[in-house]
Amino acid sequence: QVQLAESGGGSVQAGGSLTLSCAVSPYTTESYCWAWFRQVPGKEREGIAGLDYAGRPTYADSVRGRFTITQDNAKKTLYLQMNSLKPEDTAMYYCAASRSLWVGISNRDRGLYNYWGTGTQVTVNA
Repeated sequence: QVQLAESGGGSVQAGGSLTLSCAVSPYTTESYCWAWFRQVPGKEREGIAGLDYAGRPTYADSVRGRFTITQDNAKKTLYLQMNSLKPEDTAMYYCAASRSLWVGISNRDRGLYNYWGTGTQVTVNA
């Protein structure tokens, strides 16, 4: 059983940066893929970045070139570095894990993630 806990959210001006963290416990040597999703009230949860079991990233068009997903070597923390933030990036951000080599980050893949954190709020002010 994997538990995920996000942190690092907050309020920032447009053009600014934030780094989100997702602490993973317990430590595992099993193969998982990882992702960050975000959700605005009244809208579907949107996949924005993912890492396959080998650490290869995938990004949604809306964040490509601005956001970077990484994982530390011990696989204890997942990160999302967010640069050039825009007001439309305002959302609750969730990390997710799937006991798979790769799942994807499209809407149809969302249900394949077994584990979710409780989210951290990011607000970008114009």
